[in-house]
Amino acid sequence: MFKTMAAAIGVTALLHAYPAHADSVHIAGESTTFYTLSNYYGISADEIMKANPNISALNIYPGLRLTIPGITSISANTAQAAKTVAAESDAAAGTSILDVEPASNTLTAWGKPYSYNKVLQVKATAYSSAASENGKWGAVDYFGNPLKLGTIAVDPSVIPLGTKVLVTGYTHPGLPKEAFVAVATDMGSAIKGNRIDIFIPGSQSFVSDFGFQYVNLYFLN
Repeated sequence: MFKTMAAAIGVTALLHAYPAHADSVHIAGESTTFYTLSNYYGISADEIMKANPNISALNIYPGLRLTIPGITSISANTAQAAKTVAAESDAAAGTSILDVEPASNTLTAWGKPYSYNKVLQVKATAYSSAASENGKWGAVDYFGNPLKLGTIAVDPSVIPLGTKVLVTGYTHPGLPKEAFVAVATDMGSAIKGNRIDIFIPGSQSFVSDFGFQYVNLYFLN
C-alpha cells in the first residue's frame, strides 16, 4: 500500500538520522505536485506553497527539495520503502526528460505535455537575489513580484513581458535538469536583443557559475 502511494507522489523523501525539526524536507519525484503532497501529508496545498515561496507549481522536478511544514518525523521503514521506490523509478526511467515533436509543434517535459508556436535560440546569463544585482528595487521582478525559479528578464521588443517559454540547452545545478518553464516578468538594462537573464535561487557566487550559455526557448501556447 505504501509503495503504491509513494509511486503516485514520487516519494524520495530526504530523511535524516539526527533529531527531527518542526518542518521536514521532501525530495520531489517524477510526478510530485503540491496537490499530491497535500493529499499524502494531510496538509493543505496552500500551506505547502506558503512554506515554499520560491518554488513555482510549474517547476517541481525530481530532486527538488520542498519544505513540508509541521511534519516532524518519518519512520525508518517508511524511509527504506521510499528509497526502494526511488531506485526502481530511476532504473525504469531510461528515457529523456524532454521529448520534442517538431512536426506537431508539441513537446513533453517531466511528463507534462505542451504545445508551442516558435523556437528561438538566445544568449543567456543568470542573476541572483543579491542587492548588487537588483538595484533599488530589491529582489523583485518588473511587476514587483518576488524573484523565483522560473523568472527571466528579457528585452520586451523581442520577447513580450508575460510570455511563457520552456527553456532548454543549459547546464547549472541550480536549475531543473534539461528543461524548465519560465515567464518573462523582468527586464534589465543589459538585456537587449536575443538575450535573457535567468533568475537562479542561491548565492551570488553559485549563480555566477552559469556564465554565458546559448539556450533554446520554446514559446508555449
